[in-house]
Amino acid sequence: MSINIPRGTQDILPGQVELWQFIEKKAQDICRRYNYHEIRTPIFEHTELFARGVGDTTDIVQKEMYTFEDRGGRSLTLRPEGTASTVRAYVQNKLFGSPNQPTKLYYIGPMFRYERPQSGRMRQFVQFGVEALGSNDPAIDAEVIALAMEFYRELGLKNLKLVINSLGDKASRQAHKDALIAHFQPKIEEFCGDCQTRLEKNPLRILDCKKDHDHELMSSAPSILDYLNVESEAYFNKVKQYLSDMNISFDVDANLVRGLDYYNNTAFEIMIDGEGFGAITTLSGGGRYNGLVEEIGGPETPGIGFALSIERLLMALQVQNISLSLDEELDCYVVAIGEEAKDKAANLLFKLRQAGITADKDYLDKKIKAQFKAADRLKAKYTAVLGEDELASNKIIVKEMETGSQEEVALDQFIVYMKDKI
Repeated sequence: MSINIPRGTQDILPGQVELWQFIEKKAQDICRRYNYHEIRTPIFEHTELFARGVGDTTDIVQKEMYTFEDRGGRSLTLRPEGTASTVRAYVQNKLFGSPNQPTKLYYIGPMFRYERPQSGRMRQFVQFGVEALGSNDPAIDAEVIALAMEFYRELGLKNLKLVINSLGDKASRQAHKDALIAHFQPKIEEFCGDCQTRLEKNPLRILDCKKDHDHELMSSAPSILDYLNVESEAYFNKVKQYLSDMNISFDVDANLVRGLDYYNNTAFEIMIDGEGFGAITTLSGGGRYNGLVEEIGGPETPGIGFALSIERLLMALQVQNISLSLDEELDCYVVAIGEEAKDKAANLLFKLRQAGITADKDYLDKKIKAQFKAADRLKAKYTAVLGEDELASNKIIVKEMETGSQEEVALDQFIVYMKDKI
């Protein structure tokens, strides 16, 4: 009986995993430049964290979470997103007490959502996300957006489109909520069951409904931008100013609604234009979530962040025919002929690796021609040939594969020679 991989998951094999490593390294590098520090949280958390942090009216909590009961009867959930876990760690470990504020964090790791698998959307997927906690300065909103945009640009993506909106502060959102309820109430029975449930709890989520997006009331719904108070409007204008100063172009979309309950003020999505990417053009999204830290038991703390799917990023790179510059070459392949040479090669291989040189050899007793073919397949820069004659003269032949040039090197100088070459 064969056992296959669960639906909505994937094996990332050698040849593919190098792309992931390259992207992860790029994420780590850009976060270092922006002074964000990595955080690693558990893959599962108490279910209550996501019900309170993500919002019990969201599709994630209502329909998509992998929740189970452990042997102690506790309800646990595989994390569906990274922000709630990061904020929980921030509160539990009292990172708000650090003298270095704001607290700037990033994470890269697997998330889990039960939804219909499709291209670029898996049940287990990997997110790269950034969170900045402790500052209410609109400049940090622009910084977070700039980091995300720069990450994509440095990987070579083109035709990026930044869409931003303001969801307003608490007072603005309440005024908008009342207007939305009054707008949708007369015909709410024409909407899906989810929207009917959301009407009183979170009517803003109705605007994000995929089933009813063509309903006539959607296009005429009150705009949040008409309900921003003076403070919220000034904040949004500052964010736009900072983005303009950075030469980051953007579109304002009053209907942009993020799918999580904790967002307020700045919200944004980064999309990709162009054929071949399918109906789902959003690469990443994020926004400000003042109030989330308090909801999870911490002190009043503003925050902003974003998250992106590595799978969707890889899909975008493929659609735009972008090849990343991966270092897949082997520095040296040791070709050994004869039993004594094989014994010596094992020790030389160990010393090469100790010296920081990527190296390998044959372990299947192949003939010399097959060993050279293996070196070609592994894209070895150099081959080092050791046989009976070389052992007798205490030398080794080093061949540069690209040029075909070769020279004899004293065995006791081989490692130093290769270090100089590499």
